[in-house]
Amino acid sequence: MKLPPGLSVSSPSSSAPLACKLKKSLYGLRQASRQWYAKLSQALYSKGFHHSLNDYSLFIKGSPGHLVILAVYVDDIILTGDDLREISALKHFLDSEFKIKDLGSLHYFWGIEVNTLPDGVALNQRKFTFDLLKEYDCMYVHSVVNPLDLNQKLKADAGDLLPSPEKYRSLVGKLLFLPHTRPDICFSVQHLSQFMQTLRVPYMIAALRLLRYLKGTPDLSPFYSNSTNFSIKAYSDSDWAACPDTRKSVFGFCIFLGDSLVGWKSKKQPVISLSSVEAELLHDLTIDVSLPISVFCDNMAAIHIAKNLVFHELTKHIEVDCHFIQSKLTEGFIQLSHVPTSEQLADILTKPLTGVLHHSFLGKLKVVSPSNLKGVLGLQLALLQAQSRILKLAQIFILCLAFCSLLY
Repeated sequence: MKLPPGLSVSSPSSSAPLACKLKKSLYGLRQASRQWYAKLSQALYSKGFHHSLNDYSLFIKGSPGHLVILAVYVDDIILTGDDLREISALKHFLDSEFKIKDLGSLHYFWGIEVNTLPDGVALNQRKFTFDLLKEYDCMYVHSVVNPLDLNQKLKADAGDLLPSPEKYRSLVGKLLFLPHTRPDICFSVQHLSQFMQTLRVPYMIAALRLLRYLKGTPDLSPFYSNSTNFSIKAYSDSDWAACPDTRKSVFGFCIFLGDSLVGWKSKKQPVISLSSVEAELLHDLTIDVSLPISVFCDNMAAIHIAKNLVFHELTKHIEVDCHFIQSKLTEGFIQLSHVPTSEQLADILTKPLTGVLHHSFLGKLKVVSPSNLKGVLGLQLALLQAQSRILKLAQIFILCLAFCSLLY
């Protein structure tokens, strides 16, 4: 490496510039992260771990009953599994190799807060949400019940030009992090991010409305149940020709593993790409998925085309996708089912909804506030305690009646 500024060393035998021989990778160099990953990987390989072929930051060891899973983000590590003895031994080994700091149970990681509840965990970005509200002076605004105004249609050429476009670009860029734990704003953020070139006042009004919605729902979280139900079901929806400028459709889907929402997406695109990475990742985590996978759609025409391969000019562009889906239907891997539009949960990912319908879907998606869950659990506990006291009082009353009947 080159000599750092301020260090002057001359060679007595040559006038050529000197360089340092690098014996150890230094933090901040381009290859530092690669060298660290290689060193950590070798240490984990020596303990019988293997990395997932679908996610190289995921290391796995053992089988159900003796399973340890390690997730790595730079030099931060999450450990989980069902073998506490093996987890403890691994922590001692990592400490001897790298001098780690054990922070105990997982509460905060990569900007995401983890709330552990009796029936599972809830993930949210409450701190990041409040930081956004403070930065854009929205801490004391009135909240709204839905992210986007149903009556406002954003267009590329409608409205006055925005005098300070940098503020809008910065806000949308930061909002892009929230849909990782907020499926309820996934469509809104996707929609706002379509307008990043010639910026206009209505775009900023819509973005500030989204902040007002976040003001009223700062800690909404997808809830992950500890249930052993590993059946998969999916909801798929498309708002045909939704974009007023390009007439492209907005596609959205949400996927449940048991009762837990594990995947969602909202995207403006004409066709859907095919991927099986998520299914292979479940296999890596030793999760046996029950088949067939139920896919719910509110479009009977789409279901008929998938089940009956009859093509014409309007469906040639999706012929490959139809063949793929039809083969999975024949194999019994998936089954297509019709669902009424009022029960199509993927609607929240393709279009603005009324406040009532929006919050109704949130409950069905198991996107909840941890504080409310704790309140419900506390209320349930109080009711159980009250029932127990009433039962004891009833028993005492019956004993008193029996004793009085013996006396008289």
